[in-house]
Amino acid sequence: MPYSPADTAFLRNSALRTLNTEQAAINGLKAKLDAHFDRACELILACQGRVVVTGMGKSGHIGGKLAATLASTGTPAFFVHPGEASHGDLGMITRADVVLALSNSGETGEVTALLPLLKRLGIPLVSMTGRPDSTLARHADAHLDSGVEREACPLDLAPTSSTTAALALGDALAVALLEARGFTAEQFALSHPGGSLGKRLLLRVQDIMHSGERLPQVALGSPLRDALLEMTRQGLGFTCVVAPDGQLAGVYTDGDLRRTLDQHQNVLRLTVDEVMTRPGRRITPDVLAAEAVRIMEDSKITALAVVDPQGRPVGALHMHDLLASGVI
Repeated sequence: MPYSPADTAFLRNSALRTLNTEQAAINGLKAKLDAHFDRACELILACQGRVVVTGMGKSGHIGGKLAATLASTGTPAFFVHPGEASHGDLGMITRADVVLALSNSGETGEVTALLPLLKRLGIPLVSMTGRPDSTLARHADAHLDSGVEREACPLDLAPTSSTTAALALGDALAVALLEARGFTAEQFALSHPGGSLGKRLLLRVQDIMHSGERLPQVALGSPLRDALLEMTRQGLGFTCVVAPDGQLAGVYTDGDLRRTLDQHQNVLRLTVDEVMTRPGRRITPDVLAAEAVRIMEDSKITALAVVDPQGRPVGALHMHDLLASGVI
């Protein structure tokens, strides 16, 4: 039935049917993971060149995204349009590469036209199609079955469920390769240096900590008054308490001050080591700033002392610094 403005549930019900159909398509992929998936991973892991992804139309759009995902997760890859490949861009493909070709039908002319040259050069071919008996699937060294029962399109024509399944299967391939390579967050950051993602992955404590004259610190045994003055002067909500050998003995924080006022009547007679927190949460300068966020959140604190390998305070880090730097 056509849409009527009076039918307020029409649009939402349509959306729900689409989501349910595409969810079923993704769930159906689980039973199709077989030795071909393993073989595809092995071919790509052994590749000395790059993964060349190709596909036409909607499959090409999915292929472009998959190439980008592979490239950013440790598998060098790029996308080649199959139509352009037949008119000169095949020169971009070398014997050291692996080709990953996407076609829901497995019969796309622009893609199957590449088969003779790939075979002649001995370039491994991984196909992703919805038809295991298709031309592309039969000539591939490994075939990834992305077939779906039906498209989410009510006409069963527009690529919807099939492209969603191909996208999900491509992500599964990329993540399997990532884990097989032991790919790390730091390696991921090297290809994502810009924006908040790059900051979160690349920024280290030493890049944003307060050091030198901005490091709040008092000597062990100092009057509590001196610690309070130092906290006020630096404005970080805490101060390091340093032992005679230069090591961090503990910290005195705003929270410690509230507890001191609650438990002691004459705070001016106290020394800082009587009421400080021992040994105090600490971190080293080379640790990623994102790890500092985790420590603060887990410990429910807003500041950290930064110490060198010998345990001597060299900096101070506040949650506000992490916010200002874009890590959070």
